[in-house]
Amino acid sequence: MISSAGTTASTSLLSQAIAAAKSNAAANSAAASSSTSTATSSSTGSLSSLGGNFNQFLTLLTTQLQHQDPSNPTSTDSFTAELAQFAGVQQQVETNTNLTSLISATQDNQMASAVSLIGKTTTASSSSLPLQGGAASLSFTAPQAGDVAIAVTDNTGTVVKSETIDAASGTNTWKWDGKNNAGTQLNDGAYTVAVEGSSTDGTSVALPTTITGTVTGVSKSSSGVNIDMGDATIDMSDLTGFSDT
Repeated sequence: MISSAGTTASTSLLSQAIAAAKSNAAANSAAASSSTSTATSSSTGSLSSLGGNFNQFLTLLTTQLQHQDPSNPTSTDSFTAELAQFAGVQQQVETNTNLTSLISATQDNQMASAVSLIGKTTTASSSSLPLQGGAASLSFTAPQAGDVAIAVTDNTGTVVKSETIDAASGTNTWKWDGKNNAGTQLNDGAYTVAVEGSSTDGTSVALPTTITGTVTGVSKSSSGVNIDMGDATIDMSDLTGFSDT
């Protein structure tokens, strides 16, 4: 017989998992849509600002030379210092441009190396859950044995699957057959997951997830190189391992 206290705790964990899954879905969606445009505009804006300062400095310097008192011209030391500043700003503009090119070249090399991962089964620390071939899999570590709540949302933040399982202390694996709470098979795609459990002192805690998927492609964004698992996009730095199967 399940006690009312146990039922209440499980319901609370499930509610927290659902809320966390919705929050993760919103964060993932916002990051995917704005990362490239934000970083690109930031880089362009910084370079444009520096170039603008360079042009302003040049204007001020030439205006000073045109209007200086012929009987009391700018001293050689001051003029030399101004020219040094002028050259320094110009060099900074060129350095920023070269750094942008270098970062792009580095990412291209990373992409070339990452192509070898296509077709391999990969694990990653992420809340993005790829549904591929009607199935998905993840693992998590529970601080203690007991109820653990899992919630999955689609890319709109709508909860499609939620359940409470009896987890063992330590590493656990959860497999999803791609069916929603009504038993309908969902289309392959990118979903978001959240897992909530209880710590050893009885308080609820979010449990980080390690998802598993097959690499289907490689892409480049402003933040670096990404691994595509179907429609799910995972930052390459989040990968934790891979195998041939």
